[in-house]
Order: sequence, then structure tokens, then C-alpha cells
Amino acid sequence: MKIVACNSNIPLATAVAKELGLPLCKTMIRRFSDGEVFVEIQENVRGEDMFVLQSTCTPTNDNLMELLIVLDALRRGSARRITAVMPYFGYARQDRKSGPRTPISAKLVANLLTEAGASRILTMDLHAMQIQGFFDIPTDNLYAAPLFVRDIMARHADRDLMVVSPDVGGVVRARQLARRLNVDLAIIDKRRERAGVSEVMNVIGDVRGRYCVLVDDIIDSGGSLCNAAEALMRYGAAGVEAYVTHGVLTGNACERVTESPINMLTLTDSIPPTEALTQSPNIRQITTADLLGRAIRAVSDESSVSTLFD
Repeated sequence: MKIVACNSNIPLATAVAKELGLPLCKTMIRRFSDGEVFVEIQENVRGEDMFVLQSTCTPTNDNLMELLIVLDALRRGSARRITAVMPYFGYARQDRKSGPRTPISAKLVANLLTEAGASRILTMDLHAMQIQGFFDIPTDNLYAAPLFVRDIMARHADRDLMVVSPDVGGVVRARQLARRLNVDLAIIDKRRERAGVSEVMNVIGDVRGRYCVLVDDIIDSGGSLCNAAEALMRYGAAGVEAYVTHGVLTGNACERVTESPINMLTLTDSIPPTEALTQSPNIRQITTADLLGRAIRAVSDESSVSTLFD
């Protein structure tokens, strides 16, 4: 087994390799003067079980292309099996036709990864579960919920907690977390006029005096989450925290979170932190290195991955 680190999240790849007790595979990834990606795997990979770690976050297209070319290089190097480890799967929000003559880009990316040489996909908290069905190769979708549960219990075991879904679409995810914590569930009813712009219409559930934990898979502009936190405080919540798997955080999202009623926003390191994130007093990251390392080991050993969900 060998681990290849692409350039999107070197710290996480290094931490995963450390968890596995392996060095990163020697790889050269550089750009030609016009931006083309060139890859050279500087070790023998013939017959090896290869894992390529790359989050397709900003710059999304560059990171995706880099991953595709690394997969092709490994396939042409006669690797036995190639697993694309994508802690954050870009284009996941385009999982259906949103209108006439619009693409299903998540399916296109699935096809590209398969054609490039991936024989398996390992990712985390897909935006939509049906994306697993877009692949004709085995696809494992890990969950950050066990990490969140441990962190919440360590920090808020003595509070009267209530898990809150920021929209109707995230109810399944929030309900799973609430069941693990054995607490009640509330739902934010909102109206989304267009991408990145939403308005809270109602709060379903009695949040008065409860310490609310918002849970979601992605935070982009931060508008929906901050609006939800403000609504919960208006409805009498004792306080609000948020747990989100993927911190895309575009534009002034970090500033918006800092100025919001959210006491603390906890993210995973599926996407590397920006300078604004590291300087924010109420945003923190927890590592997924142990989870990804155990999943990679399970795939390599042909043992159960589903046990990691417990």
C-alpha cells in the first residue's frame, strides 16, 4: 500500500500517512508555463495498492484536473488498484437537473474519475447520497458524525442540548446526530430565493432554553447558517453552536460567522484552512486523519468499512 498526496491538502495527507505509519509516495506535480499539469510518480507502483488523497476544493477545476492526471499516471504505471480518497467531493451540489438545459455535473465528475483510472472512491459526507449511484465502481461514503459526537460530548455533556437542521434537506443528517446524542431535534424552515441567499420562515420545535447544535455538510457563504442561528436566538435558545463537515467558506463567510450569534463553528480538515479561518475567534477544525487512515486500512485489508460509522 502506498499513499500519494496531491496538492490540495498536504497537511491532511501527511497526517493520514503518519496514522498509517507510511511515508508519502515520492511524486512530482508541477505546472507548465501555460498552467498544464505534469505528474511524475518517482517510485515503482507496479502491482501496488495505491491511495490518492485529494480534496477537489478551491481552486476546484485545477485540483480536479490534478487528481485525474495522477490517476492516469498510476494506471499507466500498472498499479494493481487505485483508490481516489476525496475528503471533499467537489461538484456534489450539482447532483440533479435544477432547470432546463442544465448539467448533472456530479455524474460527469464520477465518469471522469472512473475513466482516468480510479477503481474505488473513498469520500466523506457527500452532499447527496444518490451520488454514490453515479459511480459504476465501489464508493465508500464516510460520516463525520462519530467525530462530532465525541467532540460534542467532551465539550457540552452538561448542557441541555438540541440538534437543529438548518433546512428540511438536512433532516436525515441531523436526526442521525440527535439519535447518537440521545437528544431532541428541531428544524429550520427556510425559503431559498437563489443559490447562497435564504430567508428563515419558521423554527419547527421548541428551542426555548436549549443549547442548540446546528449540523450541516457544507458551509459556503455562511448566510444560511448565520440566519438560522439568529432565528434560534430570537426563538429563545440558550446558545448556538454549529458542526459542519466541509468548510468551503467563500467570500466574507468567516467574517459573517464571527459577527453571528454562533458561539463556535467546528469544521473538519477535509478542506485546508484559509488565513481568515485561522484568525477567526469562533471557528475551529478537528482532524479526520484517524478516520481516513482507518478507512484506508480497511479497504487495503478487505475488511469492513461500515464499522467505522459506529
